[in-house]
Amino acid sequence: MAELQSVERALEALLDGVAPLEAEPVAAEQAAGRVLAETVTARLDVPPADNSAMDGYALRHADAGGWLPVSQRVAAGHAPTPLAPGSCARIFTGGEIPPGADTVVMQERVETREDSVFIPGDIAAGDNVRRRGRDVSAGEPLLEAGTLLEAAALGHLAGQGITRVSVRRRPRVALLSTGDEIVDPGQPLGPGQIHNSNRPMLSRLLERFGAELVMRETVPDDFATTRRILGEAAECADVIITTGGVSVGEEDHVRHALESLGRLDLWQLAMRPGKPLALGRIGQARFVGLPGNPVSCFVGAWVYLRPLMGALLGSPRMAELPRLWARAAFATRTQARRHYMRVALDFTPEGVLARAFADQNSAVLSSCLDADALAVIPAHSTLEEGDTVECLWLTH
Repeated sequence: MAELQSVERALEALLDGVAPLEAEPVAAEQAAGRVLAETVTARLDVPPADNSAMDGYALRHADAGGWLPVSQRVAAGHAPTPLAPGSCARIFTGGEIPPGADTVVMQERVETREDSVFIPGDIAAGDNVRRRGRDVSAGEPLLEAGTLLEAAALGHLAGQGITRVSVRRRPRVALLSTGDEIVDPGQPLGPGQIHNSNRPMLSRLLERFGAELVMRETVPDDFATTRRILGEAAECADVIITTGGVSVGEEDHVRHALESLGRLDLWQLAMRPGKPLALGRIGQARFVGLPGNPVSCFVGAWVYLRPLMGALLGSPRMAELPRLWARAAFATRTQARRHYMRVALDFTPEGVLARAFADQNSAVLSSCLDADALAVIPAHSTLEEGDTVECLWLTH
């Protein structure tokens, strides 16, 4: 029997020699979910000038503690004039601070009388003033290469007036479902057949990980057909992913077809779920053969496919799942394989609590529905309720 390989060894083999894909320009409004290929430098100061954080009155701090006439009105988007000595300016949130003013008092703190206001003397100098460049200074890095462009990053780009950015090309993925027993949803089931739950699940996860699905095929249990489709996939994809067909059964043809076309780098892991995992290459395409059980596919996608997509996209944030420590609300014991248990996380005043789904069998996909994390239980270990457990957080 072949020696079971560690998860660390599998990741090392999977990521060996992986380099970020080439860059391509896209419109910023179409860049959501993409990864920056180049660092973006700020063009503008944000805010572009000192402005008010409140509706109130702008004044020289030295003039506080008495009645001041209101000499001008400053709304956001309008240029102020220099502040007349011994006066204040009615100002609104976002309004530019008039030259000569250095403080804003909020309107709730003043007393008004015709065209004058009484300014209390206990206000702090510089209060309620947002300084020019407080958020961003022109010439400084705005967003680093490798940044995933989500809501705040897109807002940052828009605030600079940037309409086009350079991003990494999406990894092209061929997703192949193997087995005569696999039938697409909506098609009638024959004896011993099941609907294909892995394809829609993995398609969604791969999209979340930044990939582009360029091929979706069902592969029958036939060596020649398996070999042909793998060859076609290698011509159009950066990564080939199969589900099923990598075990030791007589009808599991994927491994042998892979070895006839390219090379097998690693097979059989000391992990649960997901022992029968195959890694290799066909030409320039990376190959990942996931087990057929849906939970094994789910776990394998997070543990292997997400880091692979992150490496191809040049995204350090995606290269490794964030880790946290939680208090176990369950007990378990492992044997020769490391166990990745599906858990829900409760963030309590006493700390993070990890609750495991009762049935952790690799065919029970419902164990993944509410999973926030994978609790990592080392091989040959016993975990008691209340013990601390390491968790991989299933997030971007």
